[in-house]
Amino acid sequence: MSDPLSARLKQLIVETLRLEDIEPASIPDEEPLVGGGLSLDSIDALELVVRLEKEFGIKISSSEEARLALANVAALTAFVRLRGDPARLPA
Repeated sequence: MSDPLSARLKQLIVETLRLEDIEPASIPDEEPLVGGGLSLDSIDALELVVRLEKEFGIKISSSEEARLALANVAALTAFVRLRGDPARLPA
């Protein structure tokens, strides 16, 4: 059974970065987001951070924090679950 938050984050990555040829479910949980198979760069990471802040009410205050949070989908899921507004997280 899939984690609803992880699935939502994968969908958000595809939507935000307009990755038209990628199915959200095909994004591996442990693959690096930046510099990995998705070929995301620092501009993509910044766009994603802005979207995450708006979507989940979190604040990513440094580039180091962003690097850790965006390490992979599993790390991002844990970060959002810990820091996100519980009312905005999928059930």
